[in-house]
Amino acid sequence: MRLRSRRGFPPPRCSAEQRLFTSQPSLSRQIRDLEDEVRAELFNRSARGVELTASGKAFLDHARLALAQVDAAVEAARRAARPAKQVFALGFPTGQEMTWLPRAMQLLRDELMNIDVTVSSGYSPDLADAVARGKLDLAFVRTEPGLDLDDRVVHREKLVALMPSNHRLAAKQAILASDLEGETFIMASNKARVLHDVVARYLRENSLDLECAHGVDNLAMAMSLVASTRGLSLMPEYANNLLPSSVVSRPLEGEAPTVDLAIGYSRANASPVLQLFLSRADELMAAR
Repeated sequence: MRLRSRRGFPPPRCSAEQRLFTSQPSLSRQIRDLEDEVRAELFNRSARGVELTASGKAFLDHARLALAQVDAAVEAARRAARPAKQVFALGFPTGQEMTWLPRAMQLLRDELMNIDVTVSSGYSPDLADAVARGKLDLAFVRTEPGLDLDDRVVHREKLVALMPSNHRLAAKQAILASDLEGETFIMASNKARVLHDVVARYLRENSLDLECAHGVDNLAMAMSLVASTRGLSLMPEYANNLLPSSVVSRPLEGEAPTVDLAIGYSRANASPVLQLFLSRADELMAAR
């Protein structure tokens, strides 16, 4: 038995020539042969046209499933015939992939047909640990102390002040350090150690002794607390890509503190794709 149509049986209103590229007599013969093999009538024929019987509907459901399985079998066979692609695993701090993934893919432009790229996002320390353990080939990370990774700084990111969109300070073009005095302050937690230390140093240098009302370890949590507690927070400027309407950012007056973003990798990783990426890493900085 051969099933010719990949779309099931054609609607009665379309001719066989239009839908199946075969003549009506030939199609009628094939249907009769099929009914003989199935040993059941598949169509009701009347002066008004042709419609499926209950047996025909049941057969059609199974025929469609069989054709889908044939498609899956063909694709599986084609995949098996192709050499396995090398996987290149990239990681990004949540939200940073919006800026850096397109640039990373551009560096890999000559190899994209030959590799599978996987993308993960998460906290910078977790990404760095995943690189150290060999679960990621390369990650965009904060330069964490004490990790056995090589890294290259690709961007020095200024901090900005986040606040509710209707906060009194939102009317200012830039925020002074002294403007933070007396405000509910949302601080990066120890999970975001690099950012925490940069903010703490900025507060000390400006003689600010702020009580931390909340500690956060990611940008999404910071924005949520800014909106819900009417607090202020100092976060990297990539927050501008993700702000909801209830939160705005303002630059800091004067020389704003910065936090480095680097690509972290293991020197022990012999991946040729990683070596290609590193050989073009200067293009990342040139794109800024």
